[in-house]
Amino acid sequence: MMKEMTYKKEEAFLSPYAQKSRATRGRLKDEAPCSMRTEFQRDRDRIIYSKAFLRLKNKTQVFFAPDGDHYMSRLTHTLDVSQIARSLARCLSLNEDLTEAIALGHDLGHTPFGHVGERVLNQLCPTGFQHSAQSLRVVDLLEKEGKGLNLTVEVRDGILNHTKKGNPATLEGVAVSLADRIAYINHDIEDAIRAGFLHEDELPKSAVKVFGRDTSARINTAIRDIYEESKGKPYVRMSKEKRDALDELRSFMFERVYEQANKLIQESAERMLCALYTYYLEKPTELPMLYLETAKTDASRAVCDYLSTMTDKYAVNLFKRLFVPREGSV
Repeated sequence: MMKEMTYKKEEAFLSPYAQKSRATRGRLKDEAPCSMRTEFQRDRDRIIYSKAFLRLKNKTQVFFAPDGDHYMSRLTHTLDVSQIARSLARCLSLNEDLTEAIALGHDLGHTPFGHVGERVLNQLCPTGFQHSAQSLRVVDLLEKEGKGLNLTVEVRDGILNHTKKGNPATLEGVAVSLADRIAYINHDIEDAIRAGFLHEDELPKSAVKVFGRDTSARINTAIRDIYEESKGKPYVRMSKEKRDALDELRSFMFERVYEQANKLIQESAERMLCALYTYYLEKPTELPMLYLETAKTDASRAVCDYLSTMTDKYAVNLFKRLFVPREGSV
């Protein structure tokens, strides 16, 4: 069987610190195995064909409704993370299937309007809101009309722990967490330059000296550094020099780009999401059927589940339908 061939290849070629497919800790609910695909390959396929994954193409990364076709969306960011993470997994002899599944699923719970939307929902929801935890709710509870995707423990762990504060249980999960930071810092620099928020010459000179002047050079430098630092080791990490330089770039982007870009949509996004949140909190029976059961015990969480699934366009159109008088209406 093809799956058995994959198992043998993993035993022969993967690092002793890699997560082998045969050794998965399984799923929340037992189900019959596939004769051709490993469990991590099945997880990857389930994520790709999920509705939440399809919606990522219409969710903001940084710039809302940009005037141009070449800005990053949440979907293109996800693909970028997957590519970088797989490159790391390949050069470190980690499990590429597990790495890819985590990368493709890591942002499934992200809100409309990027991190502005996340910030607003976190302020509105009494129990708080984080996109990493919401991504886990998506794959566990919201996909497939409430049945969930029933992913493996390893993929679920990687999704939940992909942020900088997370602590993934597998090296594949660590690779995705690093890839996420490498990806968003570098492609957000490109988008910010394209949008006129900054000029290439404004980037911190010390970080440019370490990583290089263009996106390709910076990503190659990061991957090479992680490889040299982690090859044959029971960890995946950057050298201190590169880590400090990446943190410097990240801090620079927060100060010069993210906060400025957020200000452009903060007021309108907050107004829309607050109005929608209040409307459905007062009228939970008008939520789609998928969220009604949760609304019986935690209406706030049910409303946040619904709002976080929305694309930018869907949220705007719903706001207009509920609150903006239509022409000819009485």
